[in-house]
Amino acid sequence: QVQLVEPGGGLVQPGGPLRLSCAASGFTFSSYAMQWYRQAPGKTRGRVATITNTDGRTVYADSMKGRFTISRDNAKNTVYLQTNSLKPEDTAVYYCNAVRGSRYDYWGQGTQVTVSS
Repeated sequence: QVQLVEPGGGLVQPGGPLRLSCAASGFTFSSYAMQWYRQAPGKTRGRVATITNTDGRTVYADSMKGRFTISRDNAKNTVYLQTNSLKPEDTAVYYCNAVRGSRYDYWGQGTQVTVSS
């Protein structure tokens, strides 16, 4: 049974950091690219960051460059998203995604991140 579990969301003050994690099980984690998406109220879900499974190359959405860092630990079957300098507009539900080719595409349940003073 495939599972992607994302604890770690919550309320954070503007300018603060927050580390999200996503623990995977039920599939060969090291064979999948891992991604984080987010969806703010009234907006469509958009990709935040990607890390490949082959060489660990990372790609970020423009608005996250320099503030967010995606990383993975294949020994722990976990992907992380370190977020820094958070802004109120970063408030969203953050989703973990595992993808392999066009056939395999798994999603976590999402975790709420609220940036507010």
